[in-house]
Amino acid sequence: MFIKDIPRLHTALAEWMSCMILLSLVPRRLNGWRFWLAAGGSLIVMYVWLESTRPLTSVFWMLAMAVAVGLMFLMMLLLGRMNAVTTAYCTIRAFLLAEFAASLEWQLYSFFHHSVELSHWMISLFSMAVVYAAVFSISYFIERRAARGLPPPEMSWRELLSAVAVGVSAFLISNLSFVWSDTPFSSSIRQEIYNIRTLVDLAGVVALYAYHVRLYDLNSRRELDAIKNILQNQYVQYRQSRESIDLINRKYHDLKHQIAVLRAEQDPAQRAAFLDKMEEEIQHYEAQNKTGNSVLDTVLTGKSLYCAKHSIKLTAVADGEALHFMEVVDICTVFGNLLDNAIEYELTVPNKELRLIHLEVSTRRGFLLIRCENHFEGELVLHQGLPSTTKSDTNYHGYGLKSIRYTAQKYGGSMTVSKEDTWFVVTLLIPIPPA
Repeated sequence: MFIKDIPRLHTALAEWMSCMILLSLVPRRLNGWRFWLAAGGSLIVMYVWLESTRPLTSVFWMLAMAVAVGLMFLMMLLLGRMNAVTTAYCTIRAFLLAEFAASLEWQLYSFFHHSVELSHWMISLFSMAVVYAAVFSISYFIERRAARGLPPPEMSWRELLSAVAVGVSAFLISNLSFVWSDTPFSSSIRQEIYNIRTLVDLAGVVALYAYHVRLYDLNSRRELDAIKNILQNQYVQYRQSRESIDLINRKYHDLKHQIAVLRAEQDPAQRAAFLDKMEEEIQHYEAQNKTGNSVLDTVLTGKSLYCAKHSIKLTAVADGEALHFMEVVDICTVFGNLLDNAIEYELTVPNKELRLIHLEVSTRRGFLLIRCENHFEGELVLHQGLPSTTKSDTNYHGYGLKSIRYTAQKYGGSMTVSKEDTWFVVTLLIPIPPA
């Protein structure tokens, strides 16, 4: 039995285009001409490898395809800003999509080329252009719809193995007839072999797409749970700070009475000057962080004490009364995370004179404006509107800013992150509801 195989160029193009579809939806390591140069080089390498393995027997061809999958993995790892597990997952999905596209195109070509009075290469080129354009356009549309602007879902090794099992099973079953034609699951008839290959590959693509959507749902739930935990932790911190500050206030109140007693009992000039200074400091403490909102006062006071201990200068110009429509937990979340993120960075600044944080809360034209600035050195790289992390644990990093954005969106507002000169700036703009 002789079955004409799919041309290696068609297979290479299908694998390359599948990778490009998924790479178009993820952050990239390279941009501009460097990206297209590396992508073009990857296509050449794929084609050369597949063409060089043409003379191999069926069993060794399977090994050659495993190497081809490895080349797809290297391409996506080089060009996409993803970890190895996520890249492997995307590679499995891209490979199965490529197998389906190439199989469908060659099946249609094999069916029609006898009835069309055109040269072999013209029919082949036409069928490839039409089928690939249709398959990859539809694939791009549904992938983009599933992603909703989000990066590929973070996943564990166990979740990856499930995707690998689906991909490998679909590939082996779809190509079983090319290796062994005398099994209950294979055929020796050319048209049946083409049907089996195309339909099994399609089933694998659909199964992995359903799995992909499920992973997005699971990741969304994990992220929401993490944000809820942050909200709760911020509220707990607020309650603890409130208790500590109440205790401090009582101590200062007692101290004021002690000063009055001391002043009445003895009046040396030096002692009076010293007591005047103490009283002035107490009055300064009482006056600071009185914004008109007791929750914001508590958060600011707690963070101010921490900043003073670590040589960070925190200044705030805040109209706390503008926060009247926000819930206590949300105020804790926004300002607790804003200041925690700023403090975390400032602790890494060696020069203590440059450890600066400024907070502004005001109203402008019916909107609540919250702006937090802190001294920032280096380049700011954003993805999906949030800073890209350099930390190894990307799964649980960045939820502070995500929770702030989530809270702003809860009230119909928005959050933006930017760099202005040597300042890292987080700005929230929230519409103030009518009274």
